[in-house]
Amino acid sequence: MQSKAKKILSPSKILLLSFISIILLGTLFLSLPISYFEGVEHSVLTALFTSTSAVCVTGLSVVDVSKTYTYFGKTIILILIQLGGLGIMTFSSILMLLIGKKITYEEKKILKEDLNSETLGGIIKFIRRLVAIVISIELIGAFFLFLSFRKDLSLVKAIYFSIFHSISAFCNAGFSLFTDSLEGFTDSYLINITISILIILGGIGFAVINSYLLFFRTKKKKFNLTSKLAMRVSLILIFSGTILFFIIEYTNPETIGNLSLSEKLLASMFQSVTTRTAGFNTVSMSSLRPASIFMFLILMFIGASPGSTGGGLKTTTFGVLFYYTAGMIRGQKDINISNRRISWQILNRSIAILVISIIYVIIVIMSILLIEENSFVEIIFEVISAFGTVGLSMGLTSSLSEYSRLIIILTMLVGRAGPLTFALAIGEKYKKSNLRYPKENILVG
Repeated sequence: MQSKAKKILSPSKILLLSFISIILLGTLFLSLPISYFEGVEHSVLTALFTSTSAVCVTGLSVVDVSKTYTYFGKTIILILIQLGGLGIMTFSSILMLLIGKKITYEEKKILKEDLNSETLGGIIKFIRRLVAIVISIELIGAFFLFLSFRKDLSLVKAIYFSIFHSISAFCNAGFSLFTDSLEGFTDSYLINITISILIILGGIGFAVINSYLLFFRTKKKKFNLTSKLAMRVSLILIFSGTILFFIIEYTNPETIGNLSLSEKLLASMFQSVTTRTAGFNTVSMSSLRPASIFMFLILMFIGASPGSTGGGLKTTTFGVLFYYTAGMIRGQKDINISNRRISWQILNRSIAILVISIIYVIIVIMSILLIEENSFVEIIFEVISAFGTVGLSMGLTSSLSEYSRLIIILTMLVGRAGPLTFALAIGEKYKKSNLRYPKENILVG
């Protein structure tokens, strides 16, 4: 029994392997001649990069998706985005439920890891509700996008584009079927607001959406602390990002300088929302002022909320670290958030995620700097965008060498699976030691 237990892979390893398996399967489909137009340059590495970017809901691409892939190829990308957004294990569980197969305890543990759930209890019921939530939101989003796209596109094309962009936005993927992303819709209130709402809902986390739905359905007056913190940090980041972008880029004619006041606010809000996880843009990234670029780097690194379709450090991790630091300055003995005390184990996990993330990003930036001759800022922007599964680029992606593309592919996978999950999958050991060494102080600060 013991030897059999050892052979069972940990949830972290299974989760990582599930992402890799779907990425490879997506690469196979995108490598088929039916997936891309005849005459375009398309290699296996290009297919691997696109498949990884879709499954990891990043949006970075070494080719123009609209001009490279046929509708078959675009549909494969769309399926990969939906798989990556929902979570591979979550989608597998949906299929098992449809065919009437029971989900085992071990499979529930993997789902708990995939969805960033706190408990195993009620997880099957949660998945059923999750599917209904996702489909409803994406269909409503597609309807509003259709109202705008129908003005310029044929009926069939408008429907397809609406569904594609709605799923891409909710899954925080950032893939667009327009060559310039959404730069052609800078002044469209309907497009900007619809895409922004989809991004926020996808990036806030399924558990948070579920808790708010239960609040309105059952009039339950309590939200769990995860929902409160995720919403609080997200709103602060969106609001502060909007104000800062508006101030910094107000007079920049190459971004929002020539827009009306209301359009400037709309564009600023959109960039603040999309920068953290989604990767759509309505202004040119290469025309941003240095202060905006620096702000974008911070927002991309923090990323979305746990259990969502986005990557990055996560809003709750950032929130825990902020409250801990604030409490330490005040001389508090415990970490207190909304009249609740946080365990030190959660702080330890948050610090581990931060340290692993910083070390990994530094190593990747250094590696690409040794390979490429592009500007320092462009490389940092590209790496953090890949790690945060954001997908914004200053135009560097298509010019990267093969080695750099492979590094970015790995970075997108690490960002989507989660730096701690990835680290545990690589170095996790089941054998635990009860040995404790003598304590001694170290001077810090």
